[in-house]
Amino acid sequence: MDILFVIDRIEIKYFEFNNLVTNFWMIREFLLSNKKVFITTIDKLSLVSGVPYAHCYEAFEKDGNIFYDKSLKNVKINDFSLCMFRPDPPVDLDYINATYIFDFVDRNKTVILNDPCAIRNFNEKMHTVKFLDLMPENIVTSSKADIIEFLNEHEEIVLKPLNACFGSGVMTLKRGDKNTAVIINSMTKNQTQLIMVQKYIPKARFGDKRVMFLGDEVLDVCVQKLPSNDDFKFNEHCDSNIVKAELTQSEKEKFTPVAKELNNLGLPLVGLDVIDEKIIEINVTSPCYFIKEVNGHFNYHLEKKINEFLLSKLCTPVS
Repeated sequence: MDILFVIDRIEIKYFEFNNLVTNFWMIREFLLSNKKVFITTIDKLSLVSGVPYAHCYEAFEKDGNIFYDKSLKNVKINDFSLCMFRPDPPVDLDYINATYIFDFVDRNKTVILNDPCAIRNFNEKMHTVKFLDLMPENIVTSSKADIIEFLNEHEEIVLKPLNACFGSGVMTLKRGDKNTAVIINSMTKNQTQLIMVQKYIPKARFGDKRVMFLGDEVLDVCVQKLPSNDDFKFNEHCDSNIVKAELTQSEKEKFTPVAKELNNLGLPLVGLDVIDEKIIEINVTSPCYFIKEVNGHFNYHLEKKINEFLLSKLCTPVS
């Protein structure tokens, strides 16, 4: 069985010893289970007479770490049993074009997770609105007047670009701030670019909880991501900013229907960002499962559970 991981370009640069990254743990677990794993990036994908290819590197495990052979191999994507499509945002034109390559993959030969077509059709910020009763009050707009009206109503708001990740470009704004016009014009590129605007949740000062899905299942293990010292949000992946959290029964009941709906859309691997039982974002492109931290806090082997789930999908390829 051969497995392909489409990862982010920065992960190629820091591939070895990078146990903060979810892909590190999944790849190592597959290698320890005697699976052949290859890695590539979206710029190394191609389509030749309608046949999708990947220029890729073969990964290997040594002394508990993972490495890759620096010689490139050009392989038909249909020759892989499983393809993990996990490049990070921004979901720009290059990213979208990469998803088109996978439209030509034979899904009876290769299972792709998450489904690139489903990712293409699901914006991590905007489509949170599918679950409107589970998220804070919000608008999606580029209008300064709309944003100011929303700000005046809610006193404090959060402004988010639609296609970034890891908190990039996310800002808060309080009513009466002298920089209001500058911040709105900057975020919307002078009212030409849509953004997500949400009511600020006061408990954000305690961070946000990462709730994780595997298919229809809401995992019982979760972590709290604490704001960095110089920011209102989590933006630094280090041990001191990621603490053990508990999933409440109320959260599990609320979020199980979300897991089922997303799984039906072709998005079984999902991470929710949650504050005060409200979903602020749905991560489907390359959701981090915080495996290192979960394993440490819960005496767990989350990578084994994830990989067992992934291999179970090979028995039921998409028709």
